Amino acid sequence: MARETTGSPPESVISIIGPGMTVVGDCETEGTVRVEGTVQGSIKAGKAVVIGKQGKVTGDIVTQDAVISGYLSGTLVAESRLELQATCHVDGEIRTRRMQLEEGAVLNGTVQMGDRKKAAPGATVTSGPAGQAPPPEGSRTSAPAPVRR
Repeated sequence: MARETTGSPPESVISIIGPGMTVVGDCETEGTVRVEGTVQGSIKAGKAVVIGKQGKVTGDIVTQDAVISGYLSGTLVAESRLELQATCHVDGEIRTRRMQLEEGAVLNGTVQMGDRKKAAPGATVTSGPAGQAPPPEGSRTSAPAPVRR
């Protein structure tokens, strides 16, 4: 006899890493990951990542939305929205479209915001024209050309 399953769609599933639990390795889901314990590795979640007050992540995070209340060391790419709550401590690079930063939050690193396509963690991001190397130290450079509007 065939058994029918009426499982939840993957994007509505919430995976919880509970207090006292340590995950060593990468986590990936189409839904949401909530971290109340420790993760030593990267997290990729199709919907959201939530790090609770006691949560600790050492690794990169890629997701649509993120709410950080605990500790994060690594690169965080939140394609849509990021909320850094007053109890959070973030060391690393952040790339997001929108960000809410509460008073008391600690953020040490770089932040890129906007609608530009985001490079994957570990990719090289340059701010100058492609292929142009910086001038040698001590060399003279000409003044930049005026901008015409």
